[in-house]
Amino acid sequence: MMNEITYCGFVAIVGRPNVGKSTLLNELVGQQISITSNKPQTTRQQILGIHTENHKQIIFVDTPGLHKHVPHALNRLMNKSVVQAVDGVDAIIWVVDWREWTEEDERVLSLMQKQTVPIILVVNKIDLCKNREELLPLLQKLSAKLNFASVIPVSALKNKNTQAIYQAISPWMPESPYYYPEEECTNASVRFLIAEKVREKLTRELSDELPYDLTVTIEAYEETETLIKVSALILVERDSQKAIVIGKKGEILKKVGRLARLDLEAMLGRKMFLSLWVKVRSGWADNLSELHKLGFEES
Repeated sequence: MMNEITYCGFVAIVGRPNVGKSTLLNELVGQQISITSNKPQTTRQQILGIHTENHKQIIFVDTPGLHKHVPHALNRLMNKSVVQAVDGVDAIIWVVDWREWTEEDERVLSLMQKQTVPIILVVNKIDLCKNREELLPLLQKLSAKLNFASVIPVSALKNKNTQAIYQAISPWMPESPYYYPEEECTNASVRFLIAEKVREKLTRELSDELPYDLTVTIEAYEETETLIKVSALILVERDSQKAIVIGKKGEILKKVGRLARLDLEAMLGRKMFLSLWVKVRSGWADNLSELHKLGFEES
């Protein structure tokens, strides 16, 4: 790398909830670093995905979905996180779902109209389009909404046409030393990845309502070269929710722990001992002091 010119820049990934931003990030980085589910607002905090290749380092900033309803302090922090993420980046990827344009997309559009950096519109989930002739007029309609640097139809889930995103972003990366070592793919700590993986499994296993009322925090953490021992605490709002998370004879909690452990062992390359506990802590999602303790920052 000595005397070679390198390029490095930040790219925010934005969009309304449940359009596939985290799935896209994982495909672009080649690692499952951001949790995914079919439920909106799964992503709650910014997470960086790092891709280094051909003398370029692209640092993707995955963000929560910009949403309309903000009933709790947590929701307000999530929306604020999106606005802050686009401040100072070199380019923006705006992800939309080709099947539907919503009020929340309009809200993202209002934010995008204030930006001066290049914006790449990524039209996601085209694998669900049976009649491809429908796509062209739709792409033309979307293209007219803003002066985009590029408009790219993709399927993040099927990894279709995602390479075109690199080609669209590369010209906008400034000449710069790398911010991170070439081998790194995220800035997230192992603790954060473990807590998020447990929350991902809970989100996939539980009812539509409950995932919004729970969070996961790491209470104890020990590691050696071959083993990671973790005690994770699942916080819920009410006693009735605690019973749902645990499940009959502890079945849900055992299943979540097993699935999370298997994924994490594959990701981290070490054996893991994972203990899960459930505790009721009413009002955690609307208490800024509590949210800060849990790692949710205002900036």
